[in-house]
Order: sequence, then structure tokens, then C-alpha cells
Amino acid sequence: MELVQLDIAAIRQSDSQNNAYVLLLNETNGKRQLPIVIGWCEARSIAISLDGTEPDRPLTHDLLKTLCDSFDITVQKIIIHTLIEGIFHASFHCKHIANGEEVTIDARTSDAIAIAIRYGCPIFTYEDILARAGIIINSAREDEEFSLDGEEDKTMEDDNIT
Repeated sequence: MELVQLDIAAIRQSDSQNNAYVLLLNETNGKRQLPIVIGWCEARSIAISLDGTEPDRPLTHDLLKTLCDSFDITVQKIIIHTLIEGIFHASFHCKHIANGEEVTIDARTSDAIAIAIRYGCPIFTYEDILARAGIIINSAREDEEFSLDGEEDKTMEDDNIT
């Protein structure tokens, strides 16, 4: 199956669900966007990492990265591999640096993306998932409405959750 790389476009408060956020992932080489509903804690962790802010105490995703780094494990990529009944499933693709062993670990998509940001590794999905759940973004509105810096965005800072 063909993999499609995604980039984080924005995090917005959900209009339809209380205490939920929508993580918007743009196709790197295309005009489609994958919206994923995530919880408040995961949205906060992603926003903090994107901003480069260091909390007083490590968040769970920071702790996991520290643990992996301590044992020479790196996360090479994240793949959003399944969509079942509106729920996305993802996996970490890890490598033990010393012996080259590779392991794939199942994860919630929001957690996988929070870790991907910390490792600076790419995020992928399969073409069929993007074809089923993706939306086409209007390039005229893309900069205005889907950027992390846009005034139209309801970003994490607007909601005082950091």
C-alpha cells in the first residue's frame, strides 16, 4: 500500500464535542487534509511540543522519549494505519540503535503524533485512509484558516490550556 506523508497544520477546539480538539494533518504533497479528533490532554501535549515550551515537570510523552533515549531506542516514523468506525489507529516504528532491532508498537494516534513531534520523525498514513477520511482543502483559504499562526484558528493558546 502507498504511504502518504502528513504535516501538522493546526489544532482547533471541536465545535461539536466538549473538551475535544481536532488535529488537522495536511498531505505534504497534495491538497488533502486529515482531521482527527483528540482529547484535551493530548492536544495540550502536542501544542506544548510544537511551541517548544518546556513544562516544569515532564509530560508523559516527554517521559517516554527520555526513557527511549536512555535505552538507545529511536522512533523512526509514525503510521496511521487503520480507520475503524471513525477511530484512527497508529503505530510507532522504533529501532534499537545498538543492535538494529526494529519493532512496531500499536498506539493511539494522538499519542503517536505527540511522540513524533518530539523525535522530529515523519507522520504517514495510507492512501486508502486519506481517500476515505481526508477532505480537500481550498488553497485560497489554506493560509488564512489552517495555519497554526492564523487569527481564524482556535489554537491552544486561545483556550488557555497550556
